[in-house]
Order: sequence, then C-alpha cells, then structure tokens
Amino acid sequence: MSVKIYHNPRCSKSRQTLQLLEEKGLQPEVVEYLKAAPSKAELESVLALLRLNPRELMRKGEAIYKELQLGDDALSDDQLIDAMLQHPILIERPIVLANGKAAIGRPPESVLDIL
Repeated sequence: MSVKIYHNPRCSKSRQTLQLLEEKGLQPEVVEYLKAAPSKAELESVLALLRLNPRELMRKGEAIYKELQLGDDALSDDQLIDAMLQHPILIERPIVLANGKAAIGRPPESVLDIL
C-alpha cells in the first residue's frame, strides 16, 4: 500500500501520526511540505479527497492568516489556495493519503480509517 504524509517534524500531532503509521508497519512517503510546498494540482486533489473547501484546510491561528486578512469572505478559493502555496505554514497538518483517500491526523488515530 502506498501511503503519503504531509509532515511537519516540529508539530507533535504530525510526529504522532507518522509514528502511528510506522507502528502499523507502513513506510509512508514523507513530504516535508514546509520545505517543498505541494503543487496547486496536488493541493486541489487533497482538498477534493478531504471534501473541504480551502478555508477549512487553513490554520486560522497562524499570524500570516491574520496578516493577509484571509478570513475575508470576498476571497475566492483560488486566492486561498494561492496563499497556502505561498505560505505552506497555513496548511493544516498532518495530512495522510492512502487508498485514494485522505485524512487529517487530528487526532492521529483518525488516519486509521483510510488504511
């Protein structure tokens, strides 16, 4: 089974989710998205798999969210996606992809449903 995790090693939930996958005997492809942001197509695919709109995948507590006024309802989905690509810290984490499905590891056990 091919498993991918969008991972931030500084995030405890992300580390716990990665550990959980490894405990299940999986060797996920680890994408440190803060170093290598996903492409627009990848992010759109993740959003579709999660059945979320862009704002629902954003970390609203990040300073850059407020700084860029991303809570403005006038912003289009494309504008929000572009903001996440330019500032990947805005992307909720961790995200696990497996079996043509996606899940956010909050709590980490929630990713078990897609394995």
